[in-house]
Amino acid sequence: MNLTEAELGEEYIIKEIQTDDEELNAFLFSLGCYAGEPITVVSRKKSGCVVSIKDGRYNIDNQLAAAIII
Repeated sequence: MNLTEAELGEEYIIKEIQTDDEELNAFLFSLGCYAGEPITVVSRKKSGCVVSIKDGRYNIDNQLAAAIII
């Protein structure tokens, strides 16, 4: 299941990041978004969602959310 299918307010553990883009991988890693980390979808928007990772909240688009497998 990917992040676009996650329920609001539910905490999930990231299993993997499915992308071939090294820049995208590095960006997600810098946010603290990597395998084994907990992630929560705080709210949904038309173009993406707001997620909570560690102590931060980030707005990510649907394409990025689809690459995060939980």
